[in-house]
Amino acid sequence: MIRHAENGDISRIAEMIVYNYRINFYPFFQNDPFYFGELNVLDIAAEFAPGTQRFLESYVYDDGVVKGFVQVGDGEIKKLYVEPSFQSQGIGAALLQFAVNECGGKWLWVLAHNARGKAFYERNGFALTGEEIIEDEFVPLQKMKIRRSL
Repeated sequence: MIRHAENGDISRIAEMIVYNYRINFYPFFQNDPFYFGELNVLDIAAEFAPGTQRFLESYVYDDGVVKGFVQVGDGEIKKLYVEPSFQSQGIGAALLQFAVNECGGKWLWVLAHNARGKAFYERNGFALTGEEIIEDEFVPLQKMKIRRSL
């Protein structure tokens, strides 16, 4: 059910990113111009165009419908999103396990405000390292690292 992304998956990947950003991050930042202007499916799809590093690092959960995706490179789990309609069905856990066991994922950055995301990663073998950064001048991220095999 998890396979490398194909050209036909790019719009679904972009759609999941935009939708998840709006649901999960907009409530913290309330940045209308970004979340409902700059952030759009066409621009995100262009970032995942065939041949780009992001495309080459992307895998989808596909059981007839692409329901989630993960991007992994150089030991970092860079993105992991599940379509909100399909969350809490084990898809995220399956993608995370795949990222760790098949792609060498060892660590990731999680939004400091994202309690639900941190709890998910902790349930699935990750722990906060204490390392923090600020991305794009105002986005607080915390590093999590695998602490046990999945």
